[in-house]
Amino acid sequence: MGAFLLTRLPPWVEVGAFLLAFLAGSVNAVGLLGFSHQSVSHLTGTSSLLGLALADLALNNALHLLFTLLSFLAGAALSGMLITSTALKLGRHYGFSLLIEAALLVMAMLTLQQGSDLGIYLASMACGLQNAMVTTYSGSIIRTTHLSGIFTDLGIMLGNRLRGIPLNGRRLLLFVLLISGFVCGGVVGTWLFRLLHFTALMAPAALAVSLAVVYWRYSRQYR
Repeated sequence: MGAFLLTRLPPWVEVGAFLLAFLAGSVNAVGLLGFSHQSVSHLTGTSSLLGLALADLALNNALHLLFTLLSFLAGAALSGMLITSTALKLGRHYGFSLLIEAALLVMAMLTLQQGSDLGIYLASMACGLQNAMVTTYSGSIIRTTHLSGIFTDLGIMLGNRLRGIPLNGRRLLLFVLLISGFVCGGVVGTWLFRLLHFTALMAPAALAVSLAVVYWRYSRQYR
């Protein structure tokens, strides 16, 4: 089923997937370096930290972690409001969603510079919005804000290959691009954070705006 859905996606999806994974990787790097080693692009580690905080009865920390989880959920819900169809069609609200993500990242930067935890929640919301936006049209094949599922799918493919089942070349390329994009984003996000601190979030925000503009121009040209 996944391979069938992938063949129906346009060729430029790979480029977009790499850039969105790069964006999320850079945001998460800033999160890990600036938010007490707390990730914002995915929820597994945050959920574990919430469990630890509850076990230790650290209620203030637990409440903070819960807000981070709910912020990611709110971002995904916002994407669901904007993009109601699972079919990738030019002219839908993908560009507008990217602009909202950029605005959330800019607001996150400004509030974090003031020492407010609200910035963490805004960054998490931006990641939830992006992940839901991409998941909607890819049928959960493409996930740009975390890599657990990607590595799992890649491992399944390699295991199938050892059994003699041919590899799906396009799917393999997509997984490699997602992994490399996230890692490269982490490298750049680390460099920028060390140079600019929370102002580093301007880079992924600018990338989101650029992707929205390119998408709208492409959509206008080929719609």
